[in-house]
Amino acid sequence: MRPFFLMIKTELGKTYEVADKIAELEIASEIYSIAGEYDLLVKFYLDQEQDIGRYMSDMFQKVSGIRETNTIITHHVF
Repeated sequence: MRPFFLMIKTELGKTYEVADKIAELEIASEIYSIAGEYDLLVKFYLDQEQDIGRYMSDMFQKVSGIRETNTIITHHVF
């Protein structure tokens, strides 16, 4: 399994709604509310052969209220 993180900027007032929907779908390992430019930090795990781009595209079709994202792909854990 390889982890990656997604920083999510939600539509105004939709942070908790988006977080709840992601939690209901059981597609994320951890979901954090954060301060700053983005509203949520979400940790995902995918199998090595899974395509991150397709996974993200499929997720966005299921979750409304997401305005912008920044994907962080990890390389090595210490």
